[in-house]
Amino acid sequence: MPDIKKILCAVDFSEHSSKVADYTRTMAKAFDAEIVCIYVAPSLSQYVGFKVPASSIDEFVGEIVTGAESTMEEFLGKEFQGINATGKVVTGYAGEEVLEYAKEEDVDMIIMGTHGRKGIDRVLFGSVAEKVVKSARCPVVTVRPE
Repeated sequence: MPDIKKILCAVDFSEHSSKVADYTRTMAKAFDAEIVCIYVAPSLSQYVGFKVPASSIDEFVGEIVTGAESTMEEFLGKEFQGINATGKVVTGYAGEEVLEYAKEEDVDMIIMGTHGRKGIDRVLFGSVAEKVVKSARCPVVTVRPE
């Protein structure tokens, strides 16, 4: 079996994120691995040019990131207390950012939730989990909501 020493836990801070953290904790303890937890804030750059000044969008995204960093600290304290875990907030498209961060951090496994979208929602919004599963260089564990 491959050596699992670093696990990437991708969360969106929904109520489902606790379940993703449960699986991540279990795997980290089983493999004595460290955890890197990531949250991807939307960049909103696609809205530049819709009569919304870029400075307003940048300011709004900055506020989202600041709030997310605070939420990340709380999340780490609640879900990964006493475990070797760090958190990171980035901006961009979730699937791409998770894959890029996994590559940069040279993780051995990714654990993330899936919202289980079906039908037109899946066509319109795609699936972050599907993109990561199809493109990751390491195993990906997806956790469905109950």
